[in-house]
Amino acid sequence: MDKLLVEGGNKLKGKVSVSASKNATLPIMAAVLLFDSSVSLKDIPELRDVQTMVRLLKSLGVEVQVENSNYQFSGMKISSYTATYDLVKTMRASVLVLGPLLSRFGEAKVSLPGGCAIGTRPVDIHLDVLEQMGAEIKIEQGYIYAKAKKLKGCEVNLSFPSVGATENAMLAAVYAEGTTILKNAAQEPEIIDLANFLKASGVEISGEGTSMIQVKGVERTINHDVVYAPMKDRIEAGTFVIAGLITNSEIMVEGCRKKDLESFFSVLESMGATFEFGDFQTKVLSHQGLKATDVQTAPYPGYPTDLQAQMMSLMCLSKGASVMSENIFENRFMHVPELIRMGAKIKLKHNSAIITGIEKFKGAPVMCTDLRASAALVLAALASEGETQIQRVYHLDRGYEKIEQKLTKLGAKISRVKG
Repeated sequence: MDKLLVEGGNKLKGKVSVSASKNATLPIMAAVLLFDSSVSLKDIPELRDVQTMVRLLKSLGVEVQVENSNYQFSGMKISSYTATYDLVKTMRASVLVLGPLLSRFGEAKVSLPGGCAIGTRPVDIHLDVLEQMGAEIKIEQGYIYAKAKKLKGCEVNLSFPSVGATENAMLAAVYAEGTTILKNAAQEPEIIDLANFLKASGVEISGEGTSMIQVKGVERTINHDVVYAPMKDRIEAGTFVIAGLITNSEIMVEGCRKKDLESFFSVLESMGATFEFGDFQTKVLSHQGLKATDVQTAPYPGYPTDLQAQMMSLMCLSKGASVMSENIFENRFMHVPELIRMGAKIKLKHNSAIITGIEKFKGAPVMCTDLRASAALVLAALASEGETQIQRVYHLDRGYEKIEQKLTKLGAKISRVKG
């Protein structure tokens, strides 16, 4: 099992390029199931979750060809409507095949999904939306069984602006009869990217990026070739921004757009951080010390839960007492004991963490517990005195492409070793 060795205390310098977004790529890959023709996706990141989705699509009969970072899919010969437990158990995004299978073929059998153990993440919102569109759904022996002779477009109210449920509903609506109106829809940039992909294939969609999305169903299977490049990963971008700040370095993050992370940058600027923003890049400037702040995670356009753990690492080295409140997932503080091993002063109270700033972290052996917690440990290690050993980095590999190589190019002393 791989682990990372990080020698902390080194300044970073230079440019780092952000890869394509995991959270945008996976639903677009699931959308391939809607097509009777070729879909070409460009610049796809080398991630464990991407490879899991490829295996899942192949198991359903999708033909996949890969050349470097370019993927070509064909859904012409889909032969199965079952997403099995052995493929779905490691990645919650697997449930996104439910909507397109049901929309195109009228049936689907999908295992209840897994992924990072950061909360219950129920799929009830997904299923409620599909039932409102006319699907018959039952859950037996860990599988979702869904059938619908023809989904019906209707007005759907989501009980919570779930990103995954919004995406599943958008995909299910593609072949539904009439127009589907999604109210209280998620507004994340990844939702906009999925809509742009579907528009490129000929689907009529409006309202993406707002709380009400309309999808006009198409009558025939989409059968013209589509070429698309998913958006850059704003969570990876935010992670590298914090890498610059936590080491008090000046770096350029290519592919980082302020408009995708307004609430994130607002928090950092309130702490005393400064930046130079371009259209598709952000320069992180050195600082004279950062001050404490309070943050509450919330659905977009609020502060993103996927940057909560990384921000907490930065708060640990900020002057004063900060409070981080997690309002999306009930078990997303698993990085806290590991940061404490590195010298952090953190106390947990219900859904909040109270962080008292320290001068510096101390290197220690630590263990990854989930994807974003892993990134938080890497960030803390970069600013530590001495060496940090980070174990179970397969969590990190689910969502960060070659992160140790990118950090090494910036001047970090970080290496991957076996065992």
